[in-house]
Parts: sequence; C-alpha cells; structure tokens
Amino acid sequence: MNRYPLWKYAILGVVLLIGLLYTLPNFYGEAPAVQISGAKSTVKVTVDLVARVEETLKAAQVTPDYVRYDNGSVRARFRDIDNQIKARDALLKALNTEPGDPRYIVALNLVSRAPEWMASVRAMPMYLGLDLRGGVHFLMQVDMRGALKQAVETYASDARTALREKRIRFTGIARETNGLTVTLPDAAEAAKARDLLFERLPSMTWTRSDEGGTVRILGRLSPQAVIDIQNQAVSQNVETLHKRVNELGVAEPVIQRQGADRVVVQLPGVQDPARAKDILGRTATLQFRLVDNDTATAAEVVPTRGGGTVGLKRDVIATGEQLKQASATLDQDQRPAVSVKLDDVAGRSMRNVTRENLGKPMAIVLYEKGKGEALSVANIQGEFGADFQITGNFTPQETADLALLTRAGALAAPMEIIEEGTIGPSLGAENIAKGFNSVLYGFIAIAVFMCAYYLLFGVFSTIALAFNLLCLVAVLSMLQATLTLPGMAAIALTLGMAIDANVLINERVREELRNGAPPQIAIHRGYEMAWGTILDSNVTTLIAGIALLAFGSGPVRGFAVVHCLGILTSMFSAVMFSRGLVNLWYGRQKRLKSVSIGQVWRPDGAKGDSALTKDDAEATKA
Repeated sequence: MNRYPLWKYAILGVVLLIGLLYTLPNFYGEAPAVQISGAKSTVKVTVDLVARVEETLKAAQVTPDYVRYDNGSVRARFRDIDNQIKARDALLKALNTEPGDPRYIVALNLVSRAPEWMASVRAMPMYLGLDLRGGVHFLMQVDMRGALKQAVETYASDARTALREKRIRFTGIARETNGLTVTLPDAAEAAKARDLLFERLPSMTWTRSDEGGTVRILGRLSPQAVIDIQNQAVSQNVETLHKRVNELGVAEPVIQRQGADRVVVQLPGVQDPARAKDILGRTATLQFRLVDNDTATAAEVVPTRGGGTVGLKRDVIATGEQLKQASATLDQDQRPAVSVKLDDVAGRSMRNVTRENLGKPMAIVLYEKGKGEALSVANIQGEFGADFQITGNFTPQETADLALLTRAGALAAPMEIIEEGTIGPSLGAENIAKGFNSVLYGFIAIAVFMCAYYLLFGVFSTIALAFNLLCLVAVLSMLQATLTLPGMAAIALTLGMAIDANVLINERVREELRNGAPPQIAIHRGYEMAWGTILDSNVTTLIAGIALLAFGSGPVRGFAVVHCLGILTSMFSAVMFSRGLVNLWYGRQKRLKSVSIGQVWRPDGAKGDSALTKDDAEATKA
C-alpha cells in the first residue's frame, strides 16, 4: 500500500531529469551579441551571409563564440561588450557600402550563454520581459489624417470606376480630407450619379450642391465610417508591426494598442534605440499601378529589383490593405507564379483597368521609408478581377519571396514615434536579482518552518517544493514563455500555495496517528483522504487564474500564466512526488513503530480508534 512500483519511480526520475535539463539554461545568463538582418523587405538574409560575417570579424581581429544563421537573421555571440561594439562597427562598414541606403540592420542584442548541445535539444532559457532583460520602449501614434486620406483615395478610385461602368458623364472628382466632390455636366447626370454612389459607397452621405452654375454632389464620410476607418488602421498597423518585428527574431516583442490612435512597442534585449527605429522603419505600403513607358511624363519613377527604373502613372489600382491573399504557385504551363486575391472593391477596379489596358505593363510597387521599388513589372495578358496570377521569369524561391513581400507589406496609415525609452541591462539585472531573492528567501523561510514543525516529513515537503519549482521553471522554459516581474511574483506566490497541500497531508497523517492508527495506515489515510481537499482548493484557485488569463492583459496575463502552471505542477509534486519520497523511506519497513512528523498531541485518556479496514490490516501485516 505504501510502496510505489518501479514504473512510478521511473516516471518521477524522467520528470526530474527533464526538469533539470530545461531549467539549467536559465542559470547561464546572457552574452552580448550582434544580429544582422535585412534593412529592406527585398533584402533576404540567407545562410550564405554567415561566411561573409566570419570573414569580416576575422579581418577586424574579433573572435566570436559562434556565428550562426537563426530564423532569418545571422547572430554572432561574444565574450564581452567591447568585442560586441567592435564587431558591430566592422560589420556596419563591410555590409553597408552605401550608408545613405543601408541594406542590412546590424543591431546589438543579447543571447543565452548556454552550451550549444542544449540548444540542439531545444533546451533554451525563458524569454525575459522588458523589465528584466532591458530593451527599448516606443509609444507610436497613428496618423489618422493619413488613414482618412488613404480611405478617401480608395473611395475616389471606386467612384470613378463605378461612374465609368454605368457610363455616367462627369467632369472631375476632387479629393478632400473627409470626402469627395464630384462635378457633373448637368442635373440629370447628377441624379443618376447620386443614386449610384449612394448604392456603391454607403459609407458616405451624398448630397447635391450647386454653386455658380456648376453641378456637384458632395460625398462625406459618416461618423461611424470615420471610427471604423481609424479602428481598422490601428489594428492593421499592429498586425503589420508584428509581422515585421517577428521576422527580425526579436524575442517575444510586445506590440499592442493603447487608446484610440496609439501603439505600444516593446523590444526586449534590443540595446540600441537607433537600430530599433530602423527595425520599425521596415514597415511598408504596397500599390498596384499602371506603368508609364515615358519616364519624362510619368507621375513617379522608381527602381526595379533588376537594377533598372520604371515610370508609374498616378492612379492607384489597388493597395496592400485590399489584399486578401498572396501565395507562390504554378501557372497552367507549370511555371513559377504568384497567386493574388483582392477584396471585391479592388477586384472591380482591377477588372476595369485590365479591360482597358490589355497588353500594357502593370507594376507592384513596395514603399519603404518613403522610397518605392517595383517588385514586379508584367504585361496585362487579359482581363482579370479579384483573382489573378503574376508570371514572369521567376524561380520558385523568387515567387515565394515575392508572395511574402506582397502579403506582409501594408501599413494602413503612417506612424510616428512620440515617446521612447530604454531600460539598460544593468537595471534589468537588478530587477532579476530582487525577484530571485524574493523567491529564494521565501523558499528558505518555508523550508525552515516545515523542517522545524514537521521534522522528517517537513524535509520531504521541502524537497517536493523544490521539485515543484524545478518543474514550473522547466515548463515555462519549454513553452518559451516570457518572464516578467509579475511572473516572478507569481512564482513566489506559488511556493506558498504549493506547500499548503503538504501541510494538509501532514496534518491528516498526524490526525490518524492521534486516533491510534498504525504508522503505515496513518500515512496511507493521510494521503488518500487529503487528496479530495487538495483537489477542491486547487481547482477553485485555478478557476480564478483562468479568469485572469482570459480577461487580463499585459502584466496581469503574465501573472496568470505562471499562476495556473504553478497550480498544476504543485498538485503533481505535493501528492505524487512527496509520497514517493515517503514510500521510499518508510514503505519497506515492515514493523514501523513511529514516524518523524513532529509532536502528535493526544487528549488525556484517549486510546484512539484502532478499527482497521481490510486494506489497512493488510498494510500493517506488510
């Protein structure tokens, strides 16, 4: 009854080894590093860059711990900050031959000092939040006027397409901040245009306004449409920033909306605010535009990926925000192509433009940092709408790259940084030390009390508590969770809650001993009968933790994650692991007369309840 089979001890042993393996990387600390990534979406970092970085560092007489390709970037780790700074300067000079138009971002970063063999089995440390690791913090504001302007541009294009489609004559469409003004030749055309635009563009209110003999209809954005446009602009910008920052390999960035028009960006581990701005500066906007073969009369001239230039006409057929999907595929002749899908509005515009411009070239232009680059220039082979393919002399890899750039580039509105801050590594290290000390001193205080009050059973409880802490840290490391100061507070709280289960068990064993039960029976009953109480108390606490996880955000959510995981690991360690220790120590003693669990007080004259069940009797015989 108080003996574990070998397979249970094997499970505990495996859990202990896994816990040690995935906890250890957190104690190696972090080393200074340099991270190289593309400064433009059109610059792709491949494993071939590793050799070039190694040659540059060798020429600069800087010896790295390693240089490796990782998740779309190249990272080099160094022993100290002096070598890190020296390496960054050498790489900036070697990789960016044109400082005014850099091709690569060379940023300072921090990486784990854990051995390479641990990384090979995915044993990596937890990510640390901005308050523990240090890094940069930005508060960015979305240009709502820019968002409305882009929306009005789209509505103007849709209005022009709709009027031409129904052959309604008009003399001009003027764009304004909050709407459009359509000029028509007479009242009859104005009536038809108003009815059509009211149906096609319901987000605008359309009214008649005649001045000086000129017939006009005014389209103004409704208040709800303005709110919707602004909300969509902020949401799309947050999503775009997530895509761009994640491509750079920044560990667990925080990018979230704050208020009506602001976005908070936190980049843990990034030590250089200037480089962090470059990271955010990679955001881009995408446009589909007709090509003007005469660059002298073109509205704009942009470079192509092949090294040439191309002229563009003024009108924008579709934008990146109207893009639903872009993926690499094969055309009907099994040649590499990019499959593109637009929304309905952009699809109608594309159909009308392609019908009127068969055989003429169209370009996909990506704008980054105010500069445009033509990703693709292809002739229009036939009329198409929302679904079409881009073909050309592409390789399969080029189509994959083009699809990525096409679907990940759109910002719904311009943004500017209105507040920035840097938390240095020294302040982060101080926060780590304080959090670590709070957990350590709390653990020591609990251990002293348990060992003094429950003697050997207190020692078992303390070992089980250490096992619980080991499992919790290992699980957080395996999940690659982000640890913050609230998370460390949750770990400290988990220690106090976890020991409560052992207190219930120990007191139940004491109660059975007071009632006269033999030691082996008291141990068995103590664990069996305390389990229901432990389960009930932990489930109710877990419900509260899940509520925090579901409805909380930011630090509250981080606290809730650690809190919920700590409850689960504490139930396993307090019941299964601690009983395994007790069984290992006492279970094989056939004639056990007493256990070391502190003073067992009995009322005067009490003889105890010696009634035993059949299982209890068999246990005493054992």
